[in-house]
Amino acid sequence: MYKKIFTLIFFFFLFSGAYAGEGMWIPSLLKHFNIDDMHEEGFRLSAEEIYSINNSSIKDAVVIFGGGCTGELISDEGLLITNHHCGYRAIQSHSSVENNYLEDGFWAEDKSAELPNSGLSVTFLVRIEDVTEEVLDGVNENMSEEERRNIIENNTEVIEEKAVEGTDHKAVTEPFYYGNEYYMFVYKSYNDVRLVGAPPSSIGKFGGDTDNWMWPRHTGDFSLFRVYADEDNEPAEYSENNEPYEPAKHLQVSLEGFESGDFTMVMGYPGSTQQYLTSHAVELITEYRNPHRIGLRDKKLDVMKKYMEQDEAIKIQYAAKQSSVSNAWKKWQGEMRGLDRYNAIEKKRELENKFMKWVNSDPEYEEKYTNLMEKFDEIYDAYTPYALSRDYFIETGYYGIELLRFASQFGNLLGVEDGENLDRQVEKLLSSSKDFFKDYVIDIDKEICPKLLKAYHENIDERFYPGFFEDIEAEYDTDFTAYTEKIFNNSILTDSTDVYDFLEDFTQDDTSRILNDPAFKMAQSFGKVYEREIMPDYRNYNVKLDSLYRIYVDALRTMEEDKHFWPDANSTMRVAYGEVEGYEPRDAVVYHYQTTLDGVIEKNKQGKKDYEIPDKLENLYKNEDFGRYALDNGKLPVCFIASNHTSGGNSGSPVLNADGKLIGVNFDRNWEGTMSDIMYDPTQCRNIALDIRYALFIIDKFAGASHLIEEMDIIE
Repeated sequence: MYKKIFTLIFFFFLFSGAYAGEGMWIPSLLKHFNIDDMHEEGFRLSAEEIYSINNSSIKDAVVIFGGGCTGELISDEGLLITNHHCGYRAIQSHSSVENNYLEDGFWAEDKSAELPNSGLSVTFLVRIEDVTEEVLDGVNENMSEEERRNIIENNTEVIEEKAVEGTDHKAVTEPFYYGNEYYMFVYKSYNDVRLVGAPPSSIGKFGGDTDNWMWPRHTGDFSLFRVYADEDNEPAEYSENNEPYEPAKHLQVSLEGFESGDFTMVMGYPGSTQQYLTSHAVELITEYRNPHRIGLRDKKLDVMKKYMEQDEAIKIQYAAKQSSVSNAWKKWQGEMRGLDRYNAIEKKRELENKFMKWVNSDPEYEEKYTNLMEKFDEIYDAYTPYALSRDYFIETGYYGIELLRFASQFGNLLGVEDGENLDRQVEKLLSSSKDFFKDYVIDIDKEICPKLLKAYHENIDERFYPGFFEDIEAEYDTDFTAYTEKIFNNSILTDSTDVYDFLEDFTQDDTSRILNDPAFKMAQSFGKVYEREIMPDYRNYNVKLDSLYRIYVDALRTMEEDKHFWPDANSTMRVAYGEVEGYEPRDAVVYHYQTTLDGVIEKNKQGKKDYEIPDKLENLYKNEDFGRYALDNGKLPVCFIASNHTSGGNSGSPVLNADGKLIGVNFDRNWEGTMSDIMYDPTQCRNIALDIRYALFIIDKFAGASHLIEEMDIIE
């Protein structure tokens, strides 16, 4: 009996469209496709209250924060909440050994004490337009991919220029379903964004790398910023005369709580998913790309950890770098584990077999699609060495060895005529050099360099070797450490004083010093093999794959015409909805949907560095001084999980209840569910959110910043 019920449920999910919780939906289309389902799940607002271009709506309170996170407005004075890890670089930039805001936290006593952040912006979505017909005007099936691309680029340029004419807006047109549809997003950005508050890292990053991507979680992952505008509420560069931005919409904050099964919605800017990949691509990721990338980052993290544990100043300097390297490193491991557990490659093959049966059922489909899978097979076979070589270049020559990335910037001085243009380039390089040396420790880079070069040499085809590998083999008998010593000891680019002196007196007569600098020559050598040997074919194969996926996804949508296919994430605004829900990661293990401060204290007793907490937080716990933020049972909530489909870029996204009130701030996914960028497993995929009551407790009771609480619109 139970087996029969399970089978019926399985086939319902398999053939009825997306799983419950799966999908990242375009907000402007909710009224056509999703809103009835959302109402059945418990949502109580209209589609117009989520997204509207004529009236204020939730979209007006949700912003792109910086370059890769989401944030939301929580007051009518431009107060914004996002994740602590999203604000991390800003917090770090204001930190020093004397004023260590990363370790001690920061809370502005009033608006005059809020800290400006050069280069930080928030971006509001103005509107979304379906421009598929206009973009594809003139495109036909008989033209080459290059002809198609040229027409699309020309059409897009005209459409975008017209859309923002006479405004300070920016228009961005993105392909959906691999270019079967196109949507234009019009944005407005504000560049005066100031740090208002952040808990110490022992709260905001509680659990550190130990808990990253894991559940149960006890992290107070939030920070507060404020958006400023000119006297007309319009974007302006930083000025003391700017005033707090008055948003068209800000979110009400709910203390009402929630239970298992309650509706939740996440709205934000997920970065990238690849739900329609074939089995060939999943195999490439799980058996080649991820294992190699993980191995390379192992080497970097081991060296960073050693130096950060030895020196407090280095710990501050490398905090953001280490976090950035570690984040993807751990995510890739969870992704591989989840895909293997879900038997993802086999499931992809089952879909492909079903697709081919459908193709063979109709002569028209046979003519269009019969060789599609064979073409995928052929291209992925040829593509694999280029994809792997590109990964090694990114992880080694571009991001891995800091000196090489820095050195490559000096190419901007070559061939520039004397005059204003040269002065401008020198000034930019002086500025970037100061940023570089502020957080650069040569001993770390020097120790990482030979490890990464050796790995590249051992794992990549010789045709993709940079030219200097010949010198290492011939002159140094493949001793990468000795070669590294030569480069670092003889380059002027490793010493800040030498660099500043060189740039301050620079003329075109000095270009020979750049050209002959060993670090610059090494960077150029890496760059040449990347641009000449790796990227041309890498791009070419990607163009071919995009063309095949455009055909494949269009065919899938035809094959399952009753299914509503959601488009892959591409850093545009999306809505995901699901419910508060625990899960069972493995046999006899059941995870509850909520954690409390009890768990923080329990972890703290383990004595691990990642679980250290401030004395004040421990005292608040002992005194049960939780104010109005406690649960009915007297415990203080910290984090919760739900089945909303999220990805990178959703960090900082609001988690809303059925009435559109803020109940949490999204910050992560569970380790077992990181596979959701490729395949969504409804039994395992969960988003992790900070309970807003814990954030308010930290602001109010821990920081004593009650003036910020008073500024919010709180619903009890």
